[in-house]
Amino acid sequence: MKIYLFILSILVILGCERNLNAMNTENIDAGASTGELTYLALGDSYTIGEAVPAAGNFPNQLVGILKNKGLKVAGPKIIAVTGWTTSELQDAIRAEKLNRKFDMVTLLIGVNNQYRGESIDSYKKEFTALLQTAIDFARGDASKVFVVSIPDWGLTPFGKNSGRDVAQISKEIDEFNAVNKAISKDRNVSYTDITPASRLAGSDNSLVAEDGLHPSAKMYLDWAVNVAPSVEKVFLKH
Repeated sequence: MKIYLFILSILVILGCERNLNAMNTENIDAGASTGELTYLALGDSYTIGEAVPAAGNFPNQLVGILKNKGLKVAGPKIIAVTGWTTSELQDAIRAEKLNRKFDMVTLLIGVNNQYRGESIDSYKKEFTALLQTAIDFARGDASKVFVVSIPDWGLTPFGKNSGRDVAQISKEIDEFNAVNKAISKDRNVSYTDITPASRLAGSDNSLVAEDGLHPSAKMYLDWAVNVAPSVEKVFLKH
């Protein structure tokens, strides 16, 4: 059992077998000539939607909600790979050499910093730099960047069987989120706290994907529903 958990943790959390080729590059030019809003989603497994179909991840479900609200939004350009930390995401963005600007950007990153035991201080520095990168992608408009908090993986079946202290995991997740929230607020960036909802997975298996760790499409929908009003406030004209 311990060997199984070790292997699963390496493959699922750290994503050591993944590389830049795993990034979603669909829709890179979508919206450029159609008058649709363009959307860049930055993150890790929680952005690509590990263990669910692409249509079920939160960026794609967010686009669907916004379209239903009357917004014309292109499919998301996603830069995210399972296992990435803040530094790895920043390195990947540089490697991508993406010269385009976007109408909106989401950022969800940090769980792997916590999982690997990286320091809060390094996370603070790297998240600050990433948030500025996101703002730059949004043409310097902080109101068009939307940060999402780190979910709590400790209460998932994987977390409960990981051999780690579940309460300590939750405590550390809260500490990392306190950092990204403070930085977001300081930059006047929208912040959506999905962490309490993620903890419902401890008592509702329908919120967990088949791998026992990542969110199901149902949970991702909840995240999208919670992020959508902040986006609508910026782009919907009444």
